[in-house]
Amino acid sequence: MDSDSFRSSERRRVGLIYDERMKKHFDPIVKDHPESPDRIYEIWNKLQHSGIAQRCTVMGGKEAKDEHISLVHNRKHIDFIKSISSKQEKFWKEMTKKYNSVYFNQGSSEAAYISAGCVIEVAEKVAEGELDSAFAIVRPPGHHAEPNQPMGFCLFNNVAIATQYLLDKRADLGIKKILIVDWDVHHGNGTQKMFWKDPRVLFFSVHRHDFGTYYPCDEAGSHNMTGEGPGKGYNINVPWEHGGCGDADYLAVWDHVLIPVAKEFCPDIVLISAGFDAAIGDPLGGCCVSPHGYAVMLNKLLEFAGGKIVMALEGGYDKVSIANSVQACIEVLLQQKPIIGSSEAYPFESTWRVIRAVREKLSSFWQSFSEKLPVKVTSVSSPYIQVVSSDSEDEYNTFSNRVSQDLEKDIENVIQPFSDLKVNGGTGITSQASTNSHTWREELSKIDIWYATFGSNMKLSRFLCYIAGGQVEGMRKPCIGSLDKSKPKEIKWESFPHRLFFAREHTATWGPGGVAFLHPESNSDEKAYLCLYRITLEQFNDVLLQENTLSFDMNYPLFDMTDLQSIEERKCVPAEAVKNGWYHNVLYLGKENGIPILTMTCRLSDVDNVKSGKVGMCKPSKEYANTLIRGLVEGKQLSEEEATTYIHEAASRAL
Repeated sequence: MDSDSFRSSERRRVGLIYDERMKKHFDPIVKDHPESPDRIYEIWNKLQHSGIAQRCTVMGGKEAKDEHISLVHNRKHIDFIKSISSKQEKFWKEMTKKYNSVYFNQGSSEAAYISAGCVIEVAEKVAEGELDSAFAIVRPPGHHAEPNQPMGFCLFNNVAIATQYLLDKRADLGIKKILIVDWDVHHGNGTQKMFWKDPRVLFFSVHRHDFGTYYPCDEAGSHNMTGEGPGKGYNINVPWEHGGCGDADYLAVWDHVLIPVAKEFCPDIVLISAGFDAAIGDPLGGCCVSPHGYAVMLNKLLEFAGGKIVMALEGGYDKVSIANSVQACIEVLLQQKPIIGSSEAYPFESTWRVIRAVREKLSSFWQSFSEKLPVKVTSVSSPYIQVVSSDSEDEYNTFSNRVSQDLEKDIENVIQPFSDLKVNGGTGITSQASTNSHTWREELSKIDIWYATFGSNMKLSRFLCYIAGGQVEGMRKPCIGSLDKSKPKEIKWESFPHRLFFAREHTATWGPGGVAFLHPESNSDEKAYLCLYRITLEQFNDVLLQENTLSFDMNYPLFDMTDLQSIEERKCVPAEAVKNGWYHNVLYLGKENGIPILTMTCRLSDVDNVKSGKVGMCKPSKEYANTLIRGLVEGKQLSEEEATTYIHEAASRAL
């Protein structure tokens, strides 16, 4: 909306509902629990001091009725939540252990009823026309709560209750189709389940999925989950493959998935499960959406249902970020401040990959998805942002904390090199950088190398996880896979005069236990068995990336033609972009049929650290060791007994 529209538009009636009684719900055991009462207080305080609250119609909360909650929750669940506050601390602790990521105290029942009641109240007033739009500052959140159980900080599913109430109890208001937009960083599993077969509700969720390893850690958030029966095609999941997604990624999804399908659906009202844990600085989300990004996302939704929008708070655990983001959204609802500014960043490669997959899966249900996106659109992607955490990193679960510490600086560093991008007549962004990824991939896809493996990749099915994606038995998280998913052209086995050893104490992929390394220097007294895969240099780059970082997006190769041409003389070339990874040292082992043999291992300085005790040698876990043994046996190099002895000696003999 331009500034003239703002000047000429009438003041919109925006509801703001808040009730301090919801602060009575808190964790009696973990004092600094992220879902704390301060979340809603900080938002309310921000809106009061900025004067935003005074421009809204402010309302107090009231408790939801059981008959309305029962529209989506069963009787047993309702009775449980109702009774929880009358119990004692021992019972609360037992229930906390029983359920998935929830807590209870004496204020939980009242807070849950008020939270649900607030969303019903404002949804009804917007549907009636008494308000144009509204924001419910509520907690506990709701979108994880399922028909029969609480989970993920959620007790009652607030948005789902309000949705069903409008459809079934207030049919007189003419609300026949409802769009639910869930932009919380976690999948709205509960809401999805409640409207799985209902074509009156178009449920859209954009969230981190990380191939099923991100909370709620299941396949319910996959793009393949599209609904059932009459609701088939009315459930749309956009699952991010990794963290770090920001404004450009979300807006690409809005423009190429949500907005086109919303135009076809033509909702009578829009309800937003407004979680702000994808925001910059959030300690759990690991993404980087700005307040401006949320404002643009919301503004694009105002064109539907005459601007009838109800926003209900879900997640969001950085108090400053959540307050700033909520204020930015309410300013959009008020339409008294034009949205100024733009982002010069652009989406990850993986974002376009997800968008294409979503559109293809739903193309038979929605006309707007019938045509493929032009290459000139999807070729514009973000460069790789290094996040040192991966298969080779033993602190995978602290990823979100590390991201949030310096994220604004990281974003600035990414955006700055592309500040000279031009927009050509609305056809899209053009830049030399936008074609870099395709250029180097095309070039390196024509070059073959032998990738020599000495660890778990000796087992073919394990190595193919790096090519096709997925995981094998014993692995704790899946691999993303390579862009080129072609299988190796040839497989050979050779032995090399290098020492195999095991170090480190924990990995994200295999859990506790050491992992294999090859000593970079040769030694005629040593003998290591290596499986050689003939793959392209492009695929080698993708494997190198997966071995060393979480991210899968890069506009430039980690190991290019210049490196390949010099490595025979240099013997090893470190991949500087992933220099903190354990396997960033590319080692030259010779040639086979004129094709260079490369492996990836640690540096000599890392070997020195193991020798000095700074980094300990460590025996591999049973699952990891078994994978190596199976690789050696299936490759017909050793018997099972010989392979077991080989691994045991490598793990126990000092360097």
